[in-house]
Amino acid sequence: MLTADTKAEFPDCLFSNLDFSNGAVAAVSGGSDSTALLLLLKDHLDRTAPAARLLAVTVDHGLRPDSAAEARLVARFCAERGIAHRILTWSGDKPTSGLPAAAREARYNLLAAAADAEGIKLILTGHTADDQAETVLMRQARDDDGRGLAGMAPATLHNWRTWIVRPLLGTRRAALREVLVHRSVGWIEDPTNVDPRFERPRVRAALAQGDGERRIMEALARAGEAAGEREDVGRRAAALIDAFASRPVAGLIRLDREFAAQEDGQAATYALRILLATVGGMPFLADEARCATLLSQLRSAPLCATLSRTVVDARRTGIFVRRENRNLPAPAPVVENGLWDNRCRITLNDRPGDLVIAPLGAAAARQASSSEDIPPSLLHAALATEPSLWCGGKRLDFAGGGAGRQPVSIVAVVTPFARFLPSFDLDPAAAVAVLVGAPPLPAPPFHGHDGGRGWAKA
Repeated sequence: MLTADTKAEFPDCLFSNLDFSNGAVAAVSGGSDSTALLLLLKDHLDRTAPAARLLAVTVDHGLRPDSAAEARLVARFCAERGIAHRILTWSGDKPTSGLPAAAREARYNLLAAAADAEGIKLILTGHTADDQAETVLMRQARDDDGRGLAGMAPATLHNWRTWIVRPLLGTRRAALREVLVHRSVGWIEDPTNVDPRFERPRVRAALAQGDGERRIMEALARAGEAAGEREDVGRRAAALIDAFASRPVAGLIRLDREFAAQEDGQAATYALRILLATVGGMPFLADEARCATLLSQLRSAPLCATLSRTVVDARRTGIFVRRENRNLPAPAPVVENGLWDNRCRITLNDRPGDLVIAPLGAAAARQASSSEDIPPSLLHAALATEPSLWCGGKRLDFAGGGAGRQPVSIVAVVTPFARFLPSFDLDPAAAVAVLVGAPPLPAPPFHGHDGGRGWAKA
C-alpha cells in the first residue's frame, strides 16, 4: 500500500508495468484523485516515454449547473501544463432512476470514443483504494454471490477493444491529496460526492466515522482474497471448457457427458453459467443456484431444460446447448457495429443498401447438411435461431456457411463479457471466445501480458 511518504516513488511504482507505446487517455474530472493521476502520469511519461501521446478527457455529465465551468477549469489546468485536453458532454435525457449507473455507462462510452478517435487503446481512471473499499461494502450489503466482492478490477476491457486501467487502486486518497498539497495544486470538490440521495456518498460518510478505517482495511483485504478466488475458479472453468466443449455447428455447443461428472463442481457451474449466458445472449451470468441444480441433474439422467433463453438438451451422445427459438429479433435493417440478439456483432464491409438481418428460420435451416454425430433436429433447431442476411426478399447467405465476401460481417460475442470484461475473468472469456468463434482478446496493456495480476499487487 502506498503512503504519502512514498510520493517520490509514485510514478515508477504506479505506471512502470503499463505499455504506453500507443498513448493513453486520462479521465480527469478535476477532483483530487483524477488530478493527482494526471500529474503523476505526466511526470512518468516525461521521464520514461516523452514521445507517448497523452490526452486528458473531462466528461461533463450536465447534471449540475457548475459542471460546464468546472470542465473549463480542467481545460485551463491542462493547457498550463501542455497537456492535450478535450471536453465531452453527456447529452440527451437523463434517467429518473439509476442515475449513477447510467452516468458511469455514458462516461465510459464517451471516454472510449475519444480514445478510439485518437487510435489509443488505453484509458486510465483515478479510482483509489477508498473507492475500492466503498464498492466492496456496497456489494456486500446487497448479498453479492462472492464474485462482486473482488471489487473493481485493476483493468477492464471495454467493448472488447479498449482497456480501462485503474492504477491507483492500491493508493489511499489522503496520500494523493498530500501530493497535491505539496505541489500547491488545488482540486474541485463535487457536491454529488456528499449527496445522501446516492448510495456511495452514504457509505463514504459512514466510513468517515468511528471504526471506518478498520472497515476500509477489512474490505480491501476481502477484495484481495475474492479477486484471487475469482481468478482461480476462472482458470479452472476455462480448462473445463477447453477440455469438454465443442461447437459442431454455428449456434450449437456440445459438452461431453464427462463435463457434468467433474468433481470440481464450482468450476463446472461457473463454466455452465458463462456458456448459457453466451448462447442465450444474456448480459448477466445465469443464476448460480439454478445452474448448480441443473448440473446435478445432468449427472444422472437425460433431460431438456431452459435457462437464460438457452435450451439444455442432455442426451446419451452429449449435452447440447442452443438458443431457444422464441423472443428472437424481428427482421430489421443492418446497423453498423450493432449487436444482434446480444450474440453477434455486425460490421459493414460495404454500403448496407436495403440489407435486412433476421433469424434464419426453420424452413431454411432444414436445407443445411446434417452431421452423423448431431441429431438433425438439434442441428436444425440451432441453425434456425442464427442470423441471416436478406436483400429485396432474397436470402444472401445462411447460418450454416457461405462462400465469397459478404457485404456484412457477423461475428459471435461472449455476451456476458462483451461490454465490460474485468481482468479477473480473462481466462474463461478467452476460452469461450475460441469456442464460439469470437475475435481473440486484444493483448492486455501490461508488459509481459499478465493481465495486470502482478502489477495489481505492486
